Amino acid sequence: MDRSAVMRTDVVVDLEDAHLDALLSVPVASRGVVLFAHGSGSGRASPRNTMVAHALENAGLATLLIDLLTVDEQREDARTGLLRFDIDLLGARVLGASKWLRERPVSSAMALGYFGASTGAAAALQAASKLHDVFAVVSRGGRPDLARDCLKGVRAPSLLIVGGDDVPIIPLNEEACELLGSIAQLVVIPGATHLFEEPGALEEVARLSCDWFVDHLPPPARGA
Repeated sequence: MDRSAVMRTDVVVDLEDAHLDALLSVPVASRGVVLFAHGSGSGRASPRNTMVAHALENAGLATLLIDLLTVDEQREDARTGLLRFDIDLLGARVLGASKWLRERPVSSAMALGYFGASTGAAAALQAASKLHDVFAVVSRGGRPDLARDCLKGVRAPSLLIVGGDDVPIIPLNEEACELLGSIAQLVVIPGATHLFEEPGALEEVARLSCDWFVDHLPPPARGA
């Protein structure tokens, strides 16, 4: 898809407890929208998630790259490293941002999916367990174990992607795949580490994610 056919808008997602900076990108005739839940000190400027988002946009999917923490909270998290593991807070922010998308005319009729990375994957899965009109979830190098008590309540088909050399994370994802209450698939990318920095690794994440969302996000109803 021609990048000029994608409308990109810096937005502020107003929630009851926070105002969150975000980037909303909407291709012409989008078939769905994917909300990115960042984690472990990352945010909407993450080069890895941006690369995946561009691939999704080329496949005709809108994306919302959002900071789940405010500027002040990011400073606190940089000092303590605690808020990135506050899955209840991050999950609530994902839910709030989902509601915000539902209220925007440009995205209200679109099927919703979640892409979560690291601890953001746990936040996305927790939110998906509470919001049952989420159609698909993808986790990249995720910590789904941090949402263990919520996994059986997830109805959205879920794809868990981990690196073959991310040894501590693989068994956590294997267990989560068994616990998920939905269609679930675990894909291990050989030779990839936690950040998928190896040549071709992130491209494979993007390809797998595009296929998953295109397969599971239904197009808008006619007349919507």
